[in-house]
Amino acid sequence: MEDLPAADNTPGFGRPPPGGRPIDASAAGARRRVGELLLRVGVSLDSVIAADALIVTTELITNAIRHGGGLTLFLPAVTDNALHLSVGDASPRAPFVRPHSPDLPGGHGWPLIQRLSEHISITPRPDGKIIEAVVRLS
Repeated sequence: MEDLPAADNTPGFGRPPPGGRPIDASAAGARRRVGELLLRVGVSLDSVIAADALIVTTELITNAIRHGGGLTLFLPAVTDNALHLSVGDASPRAPFVRPHSPDLPGGHGWPLIQRLSEHISITPRPDGKIIEAVVRLS
């Protein structure tokens, strides 16, 4: 997998930090990085494929920041005509589908990730977990 430099020049973006400490990255920075990667492999950012890839990116990063105790890894790569996203966070707890309630906003991210990804794996680590999602680019 190719490790491209961060689109927003965030230090440590794309590499696991020592001790699993959260890295200072945002969903917007991750989208920029994935968008650049998609353009490099010939995927139009106006396509449904790109929209799906960017939604999965946004939701994974947002969930890591909001629910996972902070982002510890972001590594996007394209191989075999698929976007591979590795996102680490500081929580050992696996994502779950929360029942929808009109009184409680949210709860749509993980089902979106599941629906738009061809494959998802969750690897527990002593300092949290890494979620790997694969989005087909054709």
